[in-house]
Amino acid sequence: QVQLVESGGGLVQAGGSLRLSCAASGRTFSVYAMGWFRQAPGKEREFVAAITTNNLNTYYADSVKGRFTISRDNAKNTAYLQMNSLNSEDTAVYYCSARLSSGAFYYARSREYASWGQGTQVTVSS
Repeated sequence: QVQLVESGGGLVQAGGSLRLSCAASGRTFSVYAMGWFRQAPGKEREFVAAITTNNLNTYYADSVKGRFTISRDNAKNTAYLQMNSLNSEDTAVYYCSARLSSGAFYYARSREYASWGQGTQVTVSS
């Protein structure tokens, strides 16, 4: 299993931006499809964004499309989530996730991922 550590969360005003990072270790990063999920208080964990192993395909939840960008740097073993135009509904704990993938596939369901980070809190003040 790959180990994942998120960073970059914090408190930001509505309309602001944050970039989350997810550092991977333990296995070859480039064979893992990556995803970002979030969980707000009292709500279920929800899909945010996903990216394929080769960095060519991305997929977003409708709620973040056009505002968030997922990317990865396989040389640095790191995935990113750039979040712009943040609003109060984006407040949540954000988790990165990974799963082995042999092709250009992305995954949008939490049960499809085998590895998870500990989460990083994002709070958007209005």
